[in-house]
Amino acid sequence: MTLSIPHTGSAVASPSDPETPALHAQLVVFARELGELYALERQRSRDLERALGSLEDTYLATMTSLAQVVEAKDETTRGHLDRTTKYGVALAERIDPELAAKPELAHGFFLHDIGKVGIPEHILCKAGPLDDDEWGVMRSHPMIGASIVEPIRFLSGAVQVIRHHHERVDGGGYPEGLKGEQIPLAARIFSVADSFDAMTTDRPYRGALDVERALTEIRGGAGTQFDPDVVEEFLILMEDEDLVLQARSHAHV
Repeated sequence: MTLSIPHTGSAVASPSDPETPALHAQLVVFARELGELYALERQRSRDLERALGSLEDTYLATMTSLAQVVEAKDETTRGHLDRTTKYGVALAERIDPELAAKPELAHGFFLHDIGKVGIPEHILCKAGPLDDDEWGVMRSHPMIGASIVEPIRFLSGAVQVIRHHHERVDGGGYPEGLKGEQIPLAARIFSVADSFDAMTTDRPYRGALDVERALTEIRGGAGTQFDPDVVEEFLILMEDEDLVLQARSHAHV
């Protein structure tokens, strides 16, 4: 649309000026065209937002499917993604409600192990402890996962969880050996939720721990593996009877 911008000249027209009605008519047309242009741009913006939303939904569905493919390869991890996301979001709500409200946080929790799609199946599903070389391969999954998700801009907030959920506050974790608050808060939160669920899950090389034993292990890891403040909040969180019952039910499956 081309706007018909009125030319008013250098002088201001007076009410008695014979050109005033014509100028007024021009201004009315200009205002109408400007309004129509604004409405058209708003519609284009809405169309773009809908298209972007649809594209984001497609990307997220694809990433979710990849994460579920990884989970489906190992029956002992069935339900792990849903449980750890639930624990992690509930814990984040206690520690930083503003962080917990961001959709990318839950996306990061759910997609945390997506990099395992690049781990050979004979290592991923090995019925026993991994040797040193196999552990070296397994420890690459956070970086693989980050590289998969990082190009998707609306999931950029999820990348920190994916990349750093195996870091330890004493610096002994991987992939970067970050210490303390160098580790993003979201990753420190998720580390506790992830470890708790892993402890209460049967694995080929050990049985599931009961809830009380797992909580004791979490408490014992405060200051070395886990952020002590996060551990404290998690122990309070696990006073919730519904969460405890869910964890106990899972531990005895």
